[in-house]
Amino acid sequence: MDIIINGANGRMGRIVAQEAEAGFADAAVAARISPTFYTDSLENTYPVLEQFDGAADVVIDFSNHAGTAELMEYCVARHLPAVVATTGHTEQELALIRAASEVIPVFLSANMSIGVALLADLARRAAAVFPQADIEIIERHHNQKLDVPSGTALLLARRIKEARPEAEFVIGRHENGKRTPQEIGIHSLRYGNEVGTHEILLSTGSETVTLKHEAENRSLFAQGALTAAAFLCGKPAGLYDMRDIVG
Repeated sequence: MDIIINGANGRMGRIVAQEAEAGFADAAVAARISPTFYTDSLENTYPVLEQFDGAADVVIDFSNHAGTAELMEYCVARHLPAVVATTGHTEQELALIRAASEVIPVFLSANMSIGVALLADLARRAAAVFPQADIEIIERHHNQKLDVPSGTALLLARRIKEARPEAEFVIGRHENGKRTPQEIGIHSLRYGNEVGTHEILLSTGSETVTLKHEAENRSLFAQGALTAAAFLCGKPAGLYDMRDIVG
């Protein structure tokens, strides 16, 4: 599997390259794309996607959601599957992704961890088993993370909402007053080098169920993205996510 890494000089892009070079998912790096790179075909580095027209099987995007239009245009033009691993997309950007998925296979997930996908499914099931429980989500990340709340926290909240359609997201509760039964509280902590921890608490008043996922290092996200890339190869056009992998 030959991959193009978009955002290759970022933290996650470099880890994806390292995992591919170590042989994970039988991946090989066809090209590295970053605005900080000069064009060097011998080193397979390019500042923008459109400069690379060599052979590849899939694009893994760990750049920035602001580049969604260029990414989708490139992948559609070359009929390349795309793993979109960025977060913070606007509704307009999500619309571009959905439109592209009618032509090519696109894998979109706010979190590339298989464990988080399992956590999301467990959270949905727990919310269905305890329909009256108060639900709170706490997410912790490093002090350089830009988006609040995390895309993963929103992913978890949306999966819970599948079992509780009337739910309302309350992000960073900051006013006096009692919580309503419909609330899903989402709280964000930013400190140090925290890789990422997501915790869900469901309380009935007589018992509390706690579901938690801790990322020990960022390799798990790179491995998840490479797993998603391998999954996409040979798939028909469509919009896929971690649920398609974990079942």
